[in-house]
Amino acid sequence: MIFYYFSGGFIVKRIIALMILVIPGFLAALGIKLMRDMTFGILQAPIPFLWLQFLIGFLLFIGGLGFVAGFILHRDRKKNKVQAKFTAKK
Repeated sequence: MIFYYFSGGFIVKRIIALMILVIPGFLAALGIKLMRDMTFGILQAPIPFLWLQFLIGFLLFIGGLGFVAGFILHRDRKKNKVQAKFTAKK
């Protein structure tokens, strides 16, 4: 019984789904940190300019947030838990 859970069963699928959400969430948090550091004038090592640091942070934040939001919207559409204006047009 325990072998089933760790051989591609229910728990493994849940862990993979969690990782799919944690990685973009981490990238969004890194983007917030880069933007905050630019606000206080702290330049991170591999990035040569403050404006470039802010731009990279903004893109990371928007990309991570967009991925998580799209994942949640897709899941809710599959379960028919969205308002009529968010349903997929056919």
